[in-house]
Amino acid sequence: MADNRSDRGVSVSTVLARRLGGELLRMREGCGMRQPQAAEALSASVAKVTKMERGLVPVRDPDIRSLCQLYDVHDPQVIGRLLGLAKADRERRKAKGWWNQYPVLGAQVEYVALEDVAAQVRTHQVTLIPGLLQTPDYARALAVGCGAWEDPDEIERFVEARIARQDRLNSTPPLQLWALIGEGALRQHVGGRDVMRGQLEYLLKLTDRPNIKVQVLPFLGGAHAGMQGAFNIISFAEVNALDVVYLDTPSSSLWLESEQDAARHTAIFDRTARNSLAQADSRSLIRRVIKEL
Repeated sequence: MADNRSDRGVSVSTVLARRLGGELLRMREGCGMRQPQAAEALSASVAKVTKMERGLVPVRDPDIRSLCQLYDVHDPQVIGRLLGLAKADRERRKAKGWWNQYPVLGAQVEYVALEDVAAQVRTHQVTLIPGLLQTPDYARALAVGCGAWEDPDEIERFVEARIARQDRLNSTPPLQLWALIGEGALRQHVGGRDVMRGQLEYLLKLTDRPNIKVQVLPFLGGAHAGMQGAFNIISFAEVNALDVVYLDTPSSSLWLESEQDAARHTAIFDRTARNSLAQADSRSLIRRVIKEL
């Protein structure tokens, strides 16, 4: 997991840097070059090239341009995508890293760090309200219910971290959030009726914000593309920067970092969105569920 040691020059692998390094590696191997040739073009050591290709160090723009010239890559879109990845990774490494104060985040640390520098998050959640839209009481009830922590202080630290993430929705520019939420998440009584009512009223209030788009996937929608599970797609502001897909499981966090994986999950998200209620109809359903509570 990345942490604030990266600011002091310690080699730390990050999701964005691994993607960038993988592309540089494929470019080098595609033109039959070896690492010593790349190192000579950069006036650097082979060790530096190795670290760049493994995503262990931030990469400077001049180095990217030099390697592209060496590898005979001149497509402005390709070069722009690489520069965008490098910039996003450098910003992620320089971030103040409030999340490092919360060891209870565990494997989610890398995700929270990326969310902090992202431009947009598209989240598909089948069984629960997305973290960025949760109330403290709802988040606390989830933490108690999942049984990951027995210490009340750890549970409260988890809740603090969950709520701190929501500051990104209020920053300038704010994070753009598009959430697809299964109807079951609205009807599951997490924390009891009062907690759930408060959560749904808060969710309804958030749907009025211009940077938050919420669609509910109703039970009557039948089979849909997203039935196999929840996932998040993280997008960045840099032109041509590729999306990153994140899946959270009870035992681990899974990153899908290839262009093909991003395109596949984007297609799943788009098809699921088409099966979901429009925003106005989604708000109406949330209101109905609140009345039922």
